[in-house]
Amino acid sequence: MAHTEITPPASAPARSALDDHGALRGALGLAVVTLAGFGFLYSLAGVGVGQALFPATANGSVIQHDGRVVGSALVAQPFANERYFQPRPSAADFNPMALGGSNQARTNPEMRQRLAETRAAVAQREKVDPSTVPNELVTSSGSGIDPHITPEGAAVQVGRVARSRGLLPSDVERLVAEHTEPRQTGVLGQARVNVLLLNLALDAASESQPSGTPDR
Repeated sequence: MAHTEITPPASAPARSALDDHGALRGALGLAVVTLAGFGFLYSLAGVGVGQALFPATANGSVIQHDGRVVGSALVAQPFANERYFQPRPSAADFNPMALGGSNQARTNPEMRQRLAETRAAVAQREKVDPSTVPNELVTSSGSGIDPHITPEGAAVQVGRVARSRGLLPSDVERLVAEHTEPRQTGVLGQARVNVLLLNLALDAASESQPSGTPDR
């Protein structure tokens, strides 16, 4: 019985080439849609929503005073002058580009020694007993740039600030109360005081004193 050889249709190779070209076109199209949609349009939409609903936060919560930027409400900064309230210590030296804590365990002898030395220094600066120094003024925050202290952390500094500025302690206490933020939604976190905003209010209060007013 004779065998008949079956010859593939002449159009088979051409059809295969067309199929490959279609797969490549689909892959390129998916890549373009993914990059444009999720790499550009999604990010652009996020920026737009942030600028529309939370413009201050989206731009870094920048604080201006007398027409110049003096800091951010989200980033702590050190104050060398005794006329100002002090923030928490910073293991990152208040550098936003080097966020982090000390990474030392509570059982670390070096940490215990550092805490004891810091507590003694704060007690001497504030002229109070070391046992009354809040732990937050001795320990650094996890980020190293926490802009807030608790009302207790501010209260222990009232006497020094009042003496340095020639203000009544009650005047300084009033400013602390005015700048104490409650818990978020009433349940999250704890009451806190933004150190930079409080210090700016202190400067404004000192400037409003009549010229020649003696220290009180």
